[in-house]
Amino acid sequence: MNHDSYDNTYIAGILNSVKTIAMVGASANDVRPSYFVAKYLLAKGFSVFPINPGQAGKEILGRMTYARLADVPVPIDMVDVFRAATAVPGIVDEVLRLDPLPKVLWMQLGVRHDEEAARAEAAGIKVVMNRCPKIEYGKLSGEIGWTGVNSGVLSSKKPLMRPGFQSFGVRQK
Repeated sequence: MNHDSYDNTYIAGILNSVKTIAMVGASANDVRPSYFVAKYLLAKGFSVFPINPGQAGKEILGRMTYARLADVPVPIDMVDVFRAATAVPGIVDEVLRLDPLPKVLWMQLGVRHDEEAARAEAAGIKVVMNRCPKIEYGKLSGEIGWTGVNSGVLSSKKPLMRPGFQSFGVRQK
């Protein structure tokens, strides 16, 4: 797969199919990007499980924090990586030990590891690199356009209402 650019239907398909997200590198600090991305995804109806060994057993945004992916008590649909690219091989090792395997491995803005992406894809896991699900959701749902930002997505379709605060859902096309 070409990870230099993603078709909107690929990203929309992912965001419409996942429900549980394990956020590796989640922070309890409310000024960190991982904190407000988790807050946004929770508001959109996703079930977010913070993964942070230093915060394990404590809550972040009212959600129990776990030390490792294997500690999450439910199947994980997507692993969202808020760690440096050098940490990705160990994270992919953890991901590949999960049963069932997650549907998606998502690496945040600035995080890319082509070899580990290929490893995950060989196991049947979809991969997104150097993107943020909060930004992609906002772009594809039309929310970014509310603030006067050109999202590059035009649609005359009526927004699809979904649960959550001002959540219009991600458009398929």
